[in-house]
Amino acid sequence: MRRPLTTACLPLLASSVLVLIVAAGWAVNAQDEAPEGVRNYTRIDATVACAGATPSAAMPALKEMGFASVINFRTAEEEGANIDGSRAAAAAAGLTYIHIPFRAPSDETTEQFLNAIADPANQPAYIHCASANRVGAMWFIKRVQQDGWAQDRAMTEAETIGLRSERLKEFANAYVNR
Repeated sequence: MRRPLTTACLPLLASSVLVLIVAAGWAVNAQDEAPEGVRNYTRIDATVACAGATPSAAMPALKEMGFASVINFRTAEEEGANIDGSRAAAAAAGLTYIHIPFRAPSDETTEQFLNAIADPANQPAYIHCASANRVGAMWFIKRVQQDGWAQDRAMTEAETIGLRSERLKEFANAYVNR
């Protein structure tokens, strides 16, 4: 007796799905790996990654990983911050470099960030500061204001990224509650 096509194909279909799952899992894990020298790297989704200190030498690797832009919150005075070198390396790699320096956040720096991250030309974006603390604060604001997330959910993600500073948390919460 001849089996229906669906029954006969089940083992083949199941093994094909397993191969796809394994292959997809490998691809996700590969994206979770930070370029050499990058601290506190977190790949949020297909459109963004957040990190701490990022050396100029990492710019070509960021381009290879598919990023279109780098958003840097570090100030020139910070130890190890090489703004001019990073800008030049990003340009040489074909990345848009957006420098929004701040130590203490302001409405102006927040608006600059929200405008930059909302621009599809900057996607996928790689966002960094020294430790990912400032990145977490700005990402929290983005999630609440642009993505419509609840504050508790956005804060959990921001803390996972690296937000630890109570001062930055207070600013971010106050900003979204206005």
